[in-house]
Amino acid sequence: MSGYILGSKSAQSQMFNEAGVRIPVTFIKTTSCCLIGIKTIKKHGYTSMKLGFLQAKNIKKPILGELKKAGIKTPLRFLREFRFNPDVISIIEENGKKGIEIGDKKLFIGNEIKPEFFFKKGDMVTVSGISKGKGFQGVVKRHGFAGGPRTHGQSDRERAPGSIGAGTTPGRVYKGKKMAGRMGGDRISISNLKVIEIREDGILVKGLIPGAVKGLVEVRSR
Repeated sequence: MSGYILGSKSAQSQMFNEAGVRIPVTFIKTTSCCLIGIKTIKKHGYTSMKLGFLQAKNIKKPILGELKKAGIKTPLRFLREFRFNPDVISIIEENGKKGIEIGDKKLFIGNEIKPEFFFKKGDMVTVSGISKGKGFQGVVKRHGFAGGPRTHGQSDRERAPGSIGAGTTPGRVYKGKKMAGRMGGDRISISNLKVIEIREDGILVKGLIPGAVKGLVEVRSR
């Protein structure tokens, strides 16, 4: 089954499982995630669902127009689109409202998505988010370099990168060379995280996820 939901990294903690083993856990809060729209093969060439998340005070007018069209009065900050297999998730239309159906569960445009609609305890999910920005960092922290020797007069080379290229040939530094620079702020996906618990307002997964607290994350099931 394929499942999709938007949430925010709420808290990282630890707990004991059934075997009495202590495990790290992260709670992903999904309150206010709504179905905004659906795209079909007939009209758009592919099937996808558009989700909105996180109540905001001020949003851009194009987003406000999409929410108004979906019948959502609450201003939502983030909109994300997820493609899905129409053989697994069916597109339905009842009383002039378009929606999706999985088994005996139905969800229409404008409705809030509850975690139990897509997920259940024991599912394996992939969580994607933007990692914490760490600013300008050297090669030791950024790439795990060992640094130079600590003896024989090398007092200023402990965290230096060393040689970065040849001389006359090629006479330049190759593209992609591991050097100092900005670190973090990248899109990171962590796969095979087990769902420990499904709550009314979110999902508890085993392990740690990328990003800062209150940061936007995307959750997908396999």
